[in-house]
Amino acid sequence: QEIKLIETLPYPGFPTDMQAQFFALATVAQGACMIVENVFENRFKHGPELMRMGAVYTQKDRTAVIRGVEGLTGAQVTARDLRGGAALTLAGLKARGITTIYGVELIDRGYEALDAQLRALGAHITREENL
Repeated sequence: QEIKLIETLPYPGFPTDMQAQFFALATVAQGACMIVENVFENRFKHGPELMRMGAVYTQKDRTAVIRGVEGLTGAQVTARDLRGGAALTLAGLKARGITTIYGVELIDRGYEALDAQLRALGAHITREENL
């Protein structure tokens, strides 16, 4: 389904902490989605990493326009921050093939045992040390 516009705002608006995850969702949604980040600057660090997986988007300042694609492809990506790392994890679960995420210690700061929790839900996910 198409997601047209997301604008992050202070509470009670759309939370900036969910922006990266919705960005990942928009990469495989129908049509185009515009995300306007009104709370923080430089909050689209996950974008270039999602492009490695086949995502299509453009960015100007605090606005990103994401065009949904048929599917993502597994790739080697790097988590640049906590929420972006969560977005890469979600994208990796949806992608065809293997996705390797470097910098998972950033994800661990906010999501305790995320890999184990996702595995308990049926996800095919493993953690390898020394990556």
